[in-house]
Amino acid sequence: MALPVAMYSTSQVRALDAHAIEAMGVSGYTLMKRAGEAALRYLRTRWPMAHRIVIVCGAGNNGGDGYVLARFAQAAGLTVSVLAASPPEQLKGDALQAYADFRGSGGVVRPFAAELLGAGEVIVDALLGTGLRGDVRADLAPVIRAINQSGRPVFALDVPSGLDGDAGTVLGEEAIRAEATVTFVGLKTGLFVGDGPEFAGTVFCDDLEISPAPSAQPVPRLTRIVEAEIHEALPRRARSSNKGDFGRVLIVGSGAGMPGAARLAGEACLRVGAGLTTVAVAPENVAAIAAGRPELICLGVASPAMLAEAVGRADVIAVGPGLGRSDWSRSVLEVVLDSGKPLVVDADGLNLLAEAGAGPREDWILTPHPGEAGRLLGVTAQDIQHDRLAALDRLLERFHGTIVLKGAGTLVGARGRTPGVCERGNPGMATAGTGDVLTGAIAGVLAQCHDHWAAARVGVLVHAMAGDAAARAGERGVLASDLTRELHHCVNL
Repeated sequence: MALPVAMYSTSQVRALDAHAIEAMGVSGYTLMKRAGEAALRYLRTRWPMAHRIVIVCGAGNNGGDGYVLARFAQAAGLTVSVLAASPPEQLKGDALQAYADFRGSGGVVRPFAAELLGAGEVIVDALLGTGLRGDVRADLAPVIRAINQSGRPVFALDVPSGLDGDAGTVLGEEAIRAEATVTFVGLKTGLFVGDGPEFAGTVFCDDLEISPAPSAQPVPRLTRIVEAEIHEALPRRARSSNKGDFGRVLIVGSGAGMPGAARLAGEACLRVGAGLTTVAVAPENVAAIAAGRPELICLGVASPAMLAEAVGRADVIAVGPGLGRSDWSRSVLEVVLDSGKPLVVDADGLNLLAEAGAGPREDWILTPHPGEAGRLLGVTAQDIQHDRLAALDRLLERFHGTIVLKGAGTLVGARGRTPGVCERGNPGMATAGTGDVLTGAIAGVLAQCHDHWAAARVGVLVHAMAGDAAARAGERGVLASDLTRELHHCVNL
């Protein structure tokens, strides 16, 4: 089943739960039973040959979901071992009812012991879910560690225990590393941002048949960037088209000794379909770029005045790849910022903005990685990664425009819009030049669709898809130029 596009905070999902109980007349225990049914369905989808499961239950409603799953799995003929990480007498409400019903059906509950985990082909994490406040308690940390060290695949219910359901950060020393997670009612942002993808694995979602009226639906905190957006931004071309119809892009970068950066950006720009791409670079880089990619128009810029004509012809300007931080770099960046043209700013373009304390503007797309974002905000990269959604909000407040916060689960934001997150991409893309490829891809899409928001989202998506295609034979050793060759396929789905 395809995942929903919308994602919510854990508090928003709790509000939907409460609405179902109070306004729709669905009991909490009915929702818990639906969660158990969904968990069994997705467990059998993911591990169809598994017959022995171990379910580790905590003391809250996540544990209740685990006890319901145990009862249904046992009734379905699976061999079920239930380990209580917290004494069952601590259970309350619906979770206590779930425990009682499991025991009433003949189920056996044992106290947690690490050596009992080996009885299962799959371990189910029903410890904490979204109920965690603050760091994992000292008594549960060894339980999480033992599950992670068991050598068995782990299936998490709602949110891997120890993971913040909003920020995707680990609360304490360790969180459950699940191979798959089924989340209930709505997608939680923490499964897709920060370290969430690393710990959640494959994500399934079941709405538990909660379908409130539109007036009761909260505004999503985040949306998934999906392939349909590619078709909307880049529709089928008319047969009578010419290159002028698809935009003129100027890429300003590649200071002394850095010819590759502007070339990668320029080639990516062409590969996503821009009609005409010019790279304005330090004069000594022209020969290397022109020889390697003859489709690019190469302009050697000895002085800022030489940029004027190219700036006047451009529909979109991208600045930053290989730019450097020399006096030459600062002077050409100033020309670009004064151009009045739609901008994509990356790399040293961002670092120079941070140095200058640049103010906000609406006509640019900024594409920082965590280090650059930290410099723009005067904090560390670690501060950015601690809560990427909050960092995105701060960047938008400070700089306006459209912000692409790069990293695992790249975020795209603009004021007044629900941010987007890209689930695609892989660690093989963590190599020199892939950011330059992204800059070119976004600029090329912007030149065709003339919409900053659509260009940023689609550029990020096709770049990530190209990275996944380039890594089909393995992530290690992927080159940025491998991505440029795949972009053509990703914009022609």
